[in-house]
Amino acid sequence: MQTETFYKQTEINKEDVTAEIFLDYFNERLRVDDYRGNISSLAAEVNELAVQHDFSKVIIKAKSEHVGAFLALGFLPEAVFSQYFNGSDAVAMCRYYTNERKRSDYWVEEDKIMDRIFELPEGKSGGHSLPENYLIRLADQNDTEGLSTLYGKVFQVYPTPMNDPSYIKNTMEQGTIYYVIEQNKEIVSAASADINMQYHNAELTDCATLAEHRKFGLMKILIEKLELELKNRKIYCAYSIARSLSFGMNAVFFQRGYKYQGRFTKNCLIFDKYEDMNLWMRDLSAN
Repeated sequence: MQTETFYKQTEINKEDVTAEIFLDYFNERLRVDDYRGNISSLAAEVNELAVQHDFSKVIIKAKSEHVGAFLALGFLPEAVFSQYFNGSDAVAMCRYYTNERKRSDYWVEEDKIMDRIFELPEGKSGGHSLPENYLIRLADQNDTEGLSTLYGKVFQVYPTPMNDPSYIKNTMEQGTIYYVIEQNKEIVSAASADINMQYHNAELTDCATLAEHRKFGLMKILIEKLELELKNRKIYCAYSIARSLSFGMNAVFFQRGYKYQGRFTKNCLIFDKYEDMNLWMRDLSAN
């Protein structure tokens, strides 16, 4: 599987603006991860690229001081990445190119799920123990086949090609760390941390557990391990983007002490449709 059929990383390099661009073909969206220069020029370049590639959504990780400028150009805020830029906030400023992409089909239902989550006991739940005959460890490149098999079983459709061992190997080479839980030498649960070393933050992602093992709370154990690994590497800004329709995953992050920071409308293809996604943030340096 060619990753370029899923996405391509490129850049805008003009006289008055430069930017790092993520062309996400699979999810029909464009993301700006970093930029410098003229905001109006950036917006014009991004709009041209979105139309050229027939994308229906644009997300710009904007510096907080530029939110007003993006608002004036028709972008709308959806979520706040607290402390994303080495301690300074990033605001996800979005623009849509179709009414269908802009319109959420499940927003009220997702709000009700959040109401239930906020009724749960708060706190950084930890100290969970593995059931007998389970093993947790940091993954390496010998695990790419096992990981791809897990993701292929859990997700029929996923925003990135996690059912491809070569793709997983590539993410490891670029610095993503994986923790896995095994039973009888089979990987039954996994999660990763995609580390941004320039801005010292990490996205906790690729959370998957085989259905028959979900009753043991394995994901809470994996998230706790990843957090400790990040702290050891002096990464304190941790975030995750969870399916808004998933009570379980959102509850995991809430009970690990993460703060709800907004919702992305029809952010990515997962399972059988474009789904809204919730943003959760945690400052790992706080007690």
